[in-house]
Amino acid sequence: MGAHWSIKNSVLHGDLELPTINKFMKDTSKRFFDMAQSHPNPLIASAVTYEPPPAYHFLRRQRNILSDLPDALTSEIERLANGRNMILG
Repeated sequence: MGAHWSIKNSVLHGDLELPTINKFMKDTSKRFFDMAQSHPNPLIASAVTYEPPPAYHFLRRQRNILSDLPDALTSEIERLANGRNMILG
């Protein structure tokens, strides 16, 4: 981890191909809800069809993460990755 202090987080994430926490949580949440949909336990399966709280409600659940817009760091990393893929691909 001997990166120079002035290296941007987006460059580190892009070079090391690390997902941001925001991206990781979205991917994990999507995987969970995809698997839960067909789970034999009815309590787990019911997590897929819950009604989300109103937007002004202070509690957040995993399902809300799927509809959130990406944060600035995640957007920057995806932009850099797409640019790199266009150059390499």
